[in-house]
Amino acid sequence: MSDGQQERGVFILGGEGSHRGFWGSKNKSRGWGTVAIIAVGMVFTPAFGWVAIVAAALGVGLLIILTSGTHNGSILERRRRQRRYRAAQRSHADEYIPYDADRAALLTTALSQTRKSKEKADHRARIEWARELAAMRANPDGCDGMGWLQSGRGVPGIAWHGPVGEEPYLSVAFSVSGQLRGMESPENVVRGAEAFGAFLASKAAPSSLLRVVQPLTRVLPADTALQEFWVLNNIDPAAPDWAKASYEEVLIESSRGAMVQRHYVVGRWPLTSRFVQHARKYGAGRDGWRKLMASEIESFRRGLLDSRNAWAEPLTARGTTAVIRHMQNPSRPLDLVRDVRPTNTGERSRGGEYSAHVVEGIDPESGHPVEWWHRTAAIRADHLTVAQRRPLWLLDLLVGRELDVIRTVTFHIELVPATEARHAARRDLVSDMSTEISETAGGKIPLDEGSVRVAAAQRRRNDLAEGSGHHGTNWVGYVTITAESRDQLAQASRELAELCANEVGIQQLEWLDSYQPAASGNTWPIGRGIRPHVPSFGARAMRALAGGGDKEAIA
Repeated sequence: MSDGQQERGVFILGGEGSHRGFWGSKNKSRGWGTVAIIAVGMVFTPAFGWVAIVAAALGVGLLIILTSGTHNGSILERRRRQRRYRAAQRSHADEYIPYDADRAALLTTALSQTRKSKEKADHRARIEWARELAAMRANPDGCDGMGWLQSGRGVPGIAWHGPVGEEPYLSVAFSVSGQLRGMESPENVVRGAEAFGAFLASKAAPSSLLRVVQPLTRVLPADTALQEFWVLNNIDPAAPDWAKASYEEVLIESSRGAMVQRHYVVGRWPLTSRFVQHARKYGAGRDGWRKLMASEIESFRRGLLDSRNAWAEPLTARGTTAVIRHMQNPSRPLDLVRDVRPTNTGERSRGGEYSAHVVEGIDPESGHPVEWWHRTAAIRADHLTVAQRRPLWLLDLLVGRELDVIRTVTFHIELVPATEARHAARRDLVSDMSTEISETAGGKIPLDEGSVRVAAAQRRRNDLAEGSGHHGTNWVGYVTITAESRDQLAQASRELAELCANEVGIQQLEWLDSYQPAASGNTWPIGRGIRPHVPSFGARAMRALAGGGDKEAIA
C-alpha cells in the first residue's frame, strides 16, 4: 500500500501528489488557459493583425506569472483566499451559533416588528439580530450536511453525510487501542505496519463497499482524574497531611508537559447505487441499510483486531458527537456524553480571523467561559521529501518531543482497486518517461523532478504487479493544532512547521487559511476531507458494465 518497497519495513513516500492528465504533471489551469488565450488571439488576428498577437503573448506571460507556484502558493490562489475570506465576513458565514428554534423565532418576530422603525437604537439592534440569524445553523461548517442513520444508545452511531457538491456517504468511528503498547521490538513495529496494510488491501477489492479509511490520533495533556479517584478511595484516612501533599505533588510533576494519545479509525461507505442494491437484500428501506451496515461494521471491527489492535469498539452517536465537541472545546473531557445530543455537534465560534477557527465554549467543570484557537494544515504527497521511511516516521509529530500543544493528526486513505491503480501507474510511467526523453533530446540535462517522477511511477508499477496482493491508494493528511490565545497559536504554528521540516520530512504544510472553521472538520472522526479518486474512462465503463451484481444472488 506504499509507493515502493525497498526492504521489509522500509518504503519510499513523497514526490508526487496526482496522476498525469492531458498536460502531464504540469499546471492544468495554466495549460487550458494558454490554449484559450491563443485561440482568442487567432480569432482576432485577421482583424487587428500584430496587435492581437502581441496581446496574446502578453496574456500568456501574465497567466504564467499568476499561476506560478511558490512556497506561499500562487498569486491566483492568494487572491482567491482573500476573496473567500471577505465574502465570509460580509455574510457572517465564518461565525457559528448552534441553532435554537425559540431564539430564531424571537429574532424573526423582532425583525418583522421593527421593520418600519426609524429609531437609531432599533436600527442597530436589527443589524445585530440579522447577524445572529445569519450565523445560526444546525451544524458547524466542519460537519455541514451531517445527520444520523442510527443514533440510539448502546448501538454503533452511523453518521449520514450529504455535503454540498459531494457524493453522500455513511461513516462510523471506532475507538482503538493502537498497535503499540509499551516497549515493542522493531520486528513488532514492522509486523503491525504489514498487518494494517493487509487490512487495507482486504477492503480495497472492487467488491468492497468501504472506500475510505481514516486513522486519527488525538494528542492531549495527560489527565490525572483516574489517579486522583484512586487516591480518594484508597488513601489511609490517618495518613499525615504532608504525605497527601507529597502524592499530589507527584501527580502534578509527572503530568507536567506529558502528552497522551487517543486513537480512532473511521470507515466511510459511499451511498452509491451498488450500496442501495446490496441493502435491498437485507430488507426494505432504511432498515435494510442498517442491517447491511451492521454486517460492514462487524467486518471492519474484525479487520482492526486482525491488524494488531488489542481492542476496537464502534462509538455510539453520542460518543462520536462528544469527540467532535471536545475537539472544538478541549475543556470538555473527551468521553463526556451526559449532556450530549447527537444532533448538537457544534460549539459557538466567532469570525473575523483569517488563519484560525476561534471557539467560545464553556468549561463544564467550572462553568466559566473559555476560548480556544484552532488552525489546520494539509499534508500532501508532493510536499514530502522523497526518502526512505519506516513505519514510525511520524513519531516526532505524534509523541510531542518538541511540541507540547494539543493537536490532532489524521490521514484519509481512499482505497483504489488494483486494476485501476495498475492502469494509472502504467499511464503515469509512460507519460513521465516520454517527458524525460523529450527533455534529454539534443543533449539537454533533465530536471531532477522529472527523474523523481519516473522513479516513483516505476516503484508503483512494480508494487502493483500482478499477484503482489497490493492495491492503490489516494491519500491526504491533516494536522490541527489548538491553543488558548492568538500568540500561542502563532508560536505553535512556527514550531509545528519547523518540526515537520527538520524531523518528519514534510517540506511544506499547506495552511488552509480563509476557511479554517470548515477545515477543522477534516480532523474530526467523520471521514471528511479527501477529494475522491477520479477513475479513467475505461474504469468507469467497467464499473457501469459490472453494475451492482445479480439481483437474484443471495449476497
